[in-house]
Amino acid sequence: MHAMRLTAPHTPLEWVELPDRLPGPGEIRVRVGACGVCRTDLHVVDGELPFPGHPVIPGHEIVGHIDALGPGVDGLALGQRVGVPWLGHTCGVCRYCHSGHENLCDHPLFTGYTRDGGYATAAIADARYAFPLGEEGDDVSLAPLLCAGLIGWRSLVMAGDEARSVGLYGFGAAAHIIAQVAIWQGRSVCGFTRPGDRATQDFARSLGAVWAGGSDEPPPAALDAAIIFAPVGALVPAALRAVRKGGRVVCAGIHMSDIPTFPYDLLWEERQLVSVANLTRQDGIDFLSLAPKAGIRTRTTRYALRDANQALADLRAGRFEGAAVLVP
Repeated sequence: MHAMRLTAPHTPLEWVELPDRLPGPGEIRVRVGACGVCRTDLHVVDGELPFPGHPVIPGHEIVGHIDALGPGVDGLALGQRVGVPWLGHTCGVCRYCHSGHENLCDHPLFTGYTRDGGYATAAIADARYAFPLGEEGDDVSLAPLLCAGLIGWRSLVMAGDEARSVGLYGFGAAAHIIAQVAIWQGRSVCGFTRPGDRATQDFARSLGAVWAGGSDEPPPAALDAAIIFAPVGALVPAALRAVRKGGRVVCAGIHMSDIPTFPYDLLWEERQLVSVANLTRQDGIDFLSLAPKAGIRTRTTRYALRDANQALADLRAGRFEGAAVLVP
């Protein structure tokens, strides 16, 4: 197999040839058809998440077909197309696993971070954390659903059913997917971009946003909820200013720069500030069954697997709309 592998933070990924691995008990091997490039991958490469201490293959928006089954795998078959997300393994015995909060597991493994991921021609995955996808749609279009879509979905659920007007800060891969879901549900969406980014604002409006502007601008009316996808702590007080009394601000990223101090008045009047951590298998089941009903269309930019460093650089610089996807 071939892969793009990270050997140390702040260094380019290296093209390597590795022996094909056989799946262990409860595992599958997936022949990768596509793997999305997520901002979390940037956090790993840029050292904003602690380096795992060993070389790792990034990538946790994996779509491909099973070409090997380990002992004890039930419910999946050779040749079946599956998706593999960020949460790649849980212990099953801690208080969080037992209480339906496996996303907070005390001893998790994360695909493309603490276990090898999908910037490769093949990947080993825990069969419990592989979602059957069927054969409708192409691999590239589906790949961003496995994290950008799933985290966007969990964030929208956390915003609450009563949130009929929602602001999305950072209109990238996750926001462009979940905006479509929110609009399909009958909510109104406001898109917040980097100040002056007219192209992305036009993109947000093309998806049905009722308003789009810079993150330094107020929305036309107070929002019921805001979701922050951009890893910028200064957006927290901005979003709190934008929501109504009793409104909720959801921080959706795994990493964010420091939040600046802000006056208590911004939080007062029962505004809420919450965070999203990882996902559960139920999130995957719920979202992936809803996605075709909502008619989600992902905007993707394709890169060859060898060009993973360029894809990461383009993501860092905001050079494309929607999501980048690697194709082996």
